[in-house]
Amino acid sequence: MDEPRMRLGTDDAWLDLTRTGADTWRVSADWCSLLTADFTAHLSDAEVADFAERVLSRLPAAPGPGFSAAVTPGRNNPLALRAEPAGRGFAFFVRLTPNGDDTVCRLQLELDPIAVADLRETFGALRAALVG
Repeated sequence: MDEPRMRLGTDDAWLDLTRTGADTWRVSADWCSLLTADFTAHLSDAEVADFAERVLSRLPAAPGPGFSAAVTPGRNNPLALRAEPAGRGFAFFVRLTPNGDDTVCRLQLELDPIAVADLRETFGALRAALVG
């Protein structure tokens, strides 16, 4: 059985969050093969499910105001997304901090707009895989 996973972006710029074991997730990102990040994050399934739920709750039927969501509510946060309305979806600005240190950012990248329906499917599948 495949591990729960979320992937946003295109072949040129993407973000991937994949469970690799109990309370262990892999965060990977790439921008045109020039900037990359790949690290382990210690997150519970409940934290990731809550993150998916918070993103889903902020996705209107059509693009509305922008929003931000972090995978954990505290300062030890390896992944934060900022969504800005763009066309029929949202463009994402991704901030990765492997050690959850606000002063050390491993990678910041922008992902092209993603349709609201596709975002609902991606985050809904992640949440469903974690909460059954």
